[in-house]
Amino acid sequence: MTRVLVVEDEPQLVRALEINLRARKYEVDSAPDGETALKLASANPPDAVLLDLGLPDIDGIEVMRRLRSWCRAPILVVSARNTSDEKVEALDSGADDYITKPFSMDELLARLRVATRRIEPVAESGETGIVTTKGFTIDLPAKKAKRAGKDIRLTPTEWHLVEVLIRNRGRLVTQRQLLEEVWGPGYRTQSNYLRVYMAQLRRKLEADPSHPKHLITAPGMGYRFEN
Repeated sequence: MTRVLVVEDEPQLVRALEINLRARKYEVDSAPDGETALKLASANPPDAVLLDLGLPDIDGIEVMRRLRSWCRAPILVVSARNTSDEKVEALDSGADDYITKPFSMDELLARLRVATRRIEPVAESGETGIVTTKGFTIDLPAKKAKRAGKDIRLTPTEWHLVEVLIRNRGRLVTQRQLLEEVWGPGYRTQSNYLRVYMAQLRRKLEADPSHPKHLITAPGMGYRFEN
């Protein structure tokens, strides 16, 4: 059963989320503040996190950064903050999705399903699913990445994005295809998501992120992975 950690200080919203999640067979832990959330996540590692940013003790961005230091579970921000800069900051800090309050419960649940969806193994036709370049190695089945011999942490969304690109290595993957496969059909026009995540991946994997050799942009079209 999928365990969801709800980090939210509005009791009525917490109650609504608990009822709807449990009705769909999710296990739910709830935390009214950041410190409680971090303790709960440590004691009972979640499969996904619904995180408000306006918490009474620690800002949600800081909670997310602390979680991201060890937790790979998808983090969906659920916040009344709605400016583009705030959304980009949250995505850049490790969020896998951003849902603005007020929201449709059906939409939130659909995005949660997308975030926790299991990806089919990439390895086909005898391939091992291990990609090695001069600078880094990606082991897709084991969900491990190394650069210069050191482990690199990738978020679930970053893994999904890398997997789609590697599955199509050497071929252009359009922006629309990436958005639909990684975030779902409702995101096919959200090209800013791709810019943020591709920049993060390049910082983590490329020797020179400003002149990438493996995560290549085709301006206005899409991206491709080159060995």
